[in-house]
Order: sequence, then C-alpha cells, then structure tokens
Amino acid sequence: MSRDYFYEEERLGKAYDARLTRRLLRYLRPYRGVFFATLALGLILMALELAMPYVTKVAIDRYMEPVGAGSTPPGARAPEEALRGVGLLAAALVGLLFLRLIFSFAQAYLAQYTGQRVMFDLRQEILQHLLRLPASFFDRNPVGRLVTRATNDVAAINEMYTSVLVNLLRDGFLLFGTLFVMFRLNGRLTMFILVLAPAIALTALVFRIKARAAYRTVRRRLAQLNAFLQEAISGMWVIQLFGQEERSRRQFGEINRAKYEADMQQLFVHAIFNPLISLMQSLAMALLLWYGGGGVVRGSFTLGALVAFISYVRMLFQPLIDLSEKYNIMQGAMAAAEKIFTLLDEPEERRVPLQAHDGPEAGPFHGEIEFRDVWFAYKDEEWVLRGVSFKVRPGERVALVGPTGSGKTTIINLLLRLYEPQRGQILIDGRDIRELDPQWLRAKMAVVLQDVFIFSGDVLGNIRLFEEGLPAERAIEAAKFVQAHQFITELPAGYETELGERGATLSVGQRQLLAFARAVAFNPKILVLDEATANIDSQTERSIQEALKRIMAGRTSIAIAHRLSTIRNADRIIVLSHGRIVEEGRHEELLARRGLYSALYELQARAAA
Repeated sequence: MSRDYFYEEERLGKAYDARLTRRLLRYLRPYRGVFFATLALGLILMALELAMPYVTKVAIDRYMEPVGAGSTPPGARAPEEALRGVGLLAAALVGLLFLRLIFSFAQAYLAQYTGQRVMFDLRQEILQHLLRLPASFFDRNPVGRLVTRATNDVAAINEMYTSVLVNLLRDGFLLFGTLFVMFRLNGRLTMFILVLAPAIALTALVFRIKARAAYRTVRRRLAQLNAFLQEAISGMWVIQLFGQEERSRRQFGEINRAKYEADMQQLFVHAIFNPLISLMQSLAMALLLWYGGGGVVRGSFTLGALVAFISYVRMLFQPLIDLSEKYNIMQGAMAAAEKIFTLLDEPEERRVPLQAHDGPEAGPFHGEIEFRDVWFAYKDEEWVLRGVSFKVRPGERVALVGPTGSGKTTIINLLLRLYEPQRGQILIDGRDIRELDPQWLRAKMAVVLQDVFIFSGDVLGNIRLFEEGLPAERAIEAAKFVQAHQFITELPAGYETELGERGATLSVGQRQLLAFARAVAFNPKILVLDEATANIDSQTERSIQEALKRIMAGRTSIAIAHRLSTIRNADRIIVLSHGRIVEEGRHEELLARRGLYSALYELQARAAA
C-alpha cells in the first residue's frame, strides 16, 4: 500500500473524528456554564500546581544553606529567621495542597455532573428515536446491539467528557504554563531541555497513527466476536441438537485468535510508546542534572531553581505519559459516537400531523378496509404481495389463509403501517392510511399475535398495558369476557401477581388469553388476529370461541389462521398463494370449488384423523 494512500486515510480519519467531536460537543451546550466553570477550576489547579515547586525553590534559595558550602554565603539569614521562613513556606505549601484538594474535588464533581447529564440526555434521545423508527429497522438490528447503544456506548462517551476532554484542556494549560515558568526561571536551561522536543513530537505522531490503526482492528475483531457469541448463544439448542459443537468451537477459536492478535498488536504499540516517553523524561532529567548541576557548582544557577526545574520537567512529561490512556478512551468514545449517531440518523417513521378530521369531531369511525392493487417487497423487487386487492366492510369478519410465505402476515404489517407498500393503496374508511397519523390509526386497532409479548409487571398492568387512564374494573371485565378471570384468580396474588420476563411463569394458552383480554379492554373498532389460537389446546379453544364471537360482533376483523377449522364461521375467506389472491368466498363455497382451500382443508383433516 502506498504512503500517499496511508496519509490520505489518516487525513480522512482525522476529518471524520473532527466531525464526530463537533457533534458530541453540541450536547454540552445546555451545560456550557458548568463546563466553563470546570475549565476555570482547571486553570486554578494549574496555577496551584505551578506554584508548589516555586515555593520549594524560594525555601531552598532564601532560607537553606547550599549543600556542600564551606562557609556562610553572603546575605544568609540568621538560624531563627531561616527556621521561621521555612515554617511559613511549609505552611504555605500545605495551604496550596489543601486548596488543590478542594478545587480538585469541585472540578471532578462538576465534570462528572456534566458527563452524567449528557448521558441522561443521550439515553433519552436514543429511546425517543427508537420509538419512532419503522418496524423494518428492528428486523435488521438485534436487540442486544440496540441495548448496547444506550448503555455501553453512552458510558464510553461519558468517560470521554469526564476523563479526557476536561483533563486534555487542563493538560494543555499545564504544558504551556510549565514552559512559561521554566523560561522565566532560566531560559537557557529550558532551551537545553527542549532539544528533545522534536523526538517527543515525532514519537507522539507515530503513536497516534499506529494506535488508530490498531484500535480500528480491535474494534472490528470485537464486533465479529460479539456477533458470533450472540448468534451461538441464541441458537445453542440447534447447535446441540445437530451436533455442531465442534464446528462452533473451531469457528469461535479462529475469531478469538484474530481478536487476541489484534489486542496484542494494540498492546505492543502502547508498550513501546510509554517506555519511550519515560526514556525521554529520564534523558531530560540527566541533561538537567548535568547542565543545571554544573550551573549550581559554578554559581550561575541556584540549587532551588534546579530542584524546581526537576518538578517542572515531571509536570511537562506527565501529560505525554498519560497520552496513551487518554487516546484509548478517546478512540473508544469516537467508535461509540459513530454507532450512536448512525442510529440517531436512521430515518424515522413518516408521521402525519394529527388533523382536526382525525379527532372525535370527525364523526364515527366505521372501520372499512380496502387494499387496492398493493405490491410489496421487503427487499429490492422480491415481491411478497403482487397486486392484492380486496375490501372488508365495517363489521365484517374476514379470514386470510394460504401456505406459509403466501403473504398473510405481510398484509397485517401493511395495514398497521409497520411497512409501506411500494405500489398501490391501503384505505381506511376511504382514506389512504399514508395520510393518517400512525399512532392515531393503531389506536383504532387491536392485534392478537401468535407469540404474545408479556411485559415485566403484574397481570392487571399487562392487560391495561400500564395505561393509567384505563380503569382497573374495565380490565377485569375484559378478563371475564374472554374467560381468563378464572385462571387469574387462581394465581398466588390474583391480578397483582408479578409475571416473569415474557410471562415465563404462564402457559402459552394463558398468555394468549391475556392478549385477548388486552384487546377487549381497549375496545378497538378493528380487530386483527394473527394465528391467535394456534397455541391453545382444543378444550381452551372451544371455551373462547364464544368469547371471540362476542369480541368480533360489531367490529371489523381480519383473522390469519393455519387451523382452518377455527375460521369456518368467517363471513369471507381470502385464499392467498405466492402473494396473490387465488380464491375468495365462504367456507362451504370454497370447499365446493375443489381448489387450493379445499386441498388445504382436506390435508389438515387427514392429518388430524
């Protein structure tokens, strides 16, 4: 790879990091007063740090006899006066240390406060943005990855604010302040020490370039490692069932080895940089002792100034010694920021402002549904629906049936505006649903899915979906209506029983009964049932069939069912195959046609026999 390419990549990387940094700094705007106060405290701390070696210099030069002196130097103080002076300067040094303690605490607290506020705001923004994203986004992004954005990645940015940004500015002030004081003490000695500056600058530049490349490799290998672990753990039962343990172990070993080698490369870069800087600090000390010590012997330089210079040289090199750690934190924050902003830049679900004609004054909501020549593909032009057209009249019960992959669930997803069709129109009461606010539209519907989601919390809260405006009595009546009341009252605390994650303490049938109760409690005009009785045993199914009839009465309903016996009483059955409507009619009519529906029905009947 050419050197020009290398430097071009470095230039683009720096520009990209600069854009990320500017965007991150925007989150400091609401707290800029606190941030500037933190910087001001940093300046005070810098002054205190610089003052302490100078106090030591004054104590040595003014009140202490030079080591090895054969006689009392001209202008020497009396012992009592010298002791008193040394005591006062020692007290001043203790006072400076005490002030440094107070200001360090104040700076650390304000820096952490700012970082915590930024984290709070970022987490709020991430969740609010997630709530507005379309369903297609969640199809291609695992839950663990999204949780990481709002937790680990936000924490990495907080560390940048609290450990790097404030201290970086403070280190910059300290660096220039130290050089200023050193030049005031002895410009020639300072210039002598700065002979090492080009070597230090070159070392820091090479480290930055190498560390950036190593860090990117580590992040890439870590992402591969996390992705494999997540997939392997999620599919562990499949791996064990098909005896794929050895293959998984071998594949993970290769990924783990690549991660190990990337980590070692990064450690190698840091292992070289820190000793090099320490070596240069030792060289600076050696030069200082050689040149400055000679000056003390010749009388052109005081011992106090030499001792102070030693402290200032340590101050000069300390930010450089800490550079590798700060750079690691900074790169971690840049990687985290890139992921967070990639998430925040995802286009939100298109929302239409709620119009007056969408409110209660718009008149009754009838619930008529119409699909007009709807075409839809999840990817490119791999069409899942091909020119689907049908109408569901208000209060009509319609069933969608067909082989797996025929497009039944896709129709429901489009109706709920989880996705947008590429062609055609979907209308509710004669209006294109793209003109309606999704939140308002979904409030008119209730969906009961095959895989019922139960939230952590009690039974009553799950029926009400923790909606404070929905009375508890109404939720209990809904549970009685769908015949869930009996099993709920048999639970340890009845309606106040706390349910585990995803309702693991309930049977599949019980979870579906709670979903039915949830649908009734919200009293929708349109009811959607997606394989809602698929996991309920025959006895439970019979017990809720009458309840389903009452739920559907007066409501437009669309039911997806593989068990065709559950939709025999539907007003109309739409049969789909390969994304097209191939048959339509009542149960008896479709059986008489001897088409696809009849074949599916007979196949199920033989399987059940």
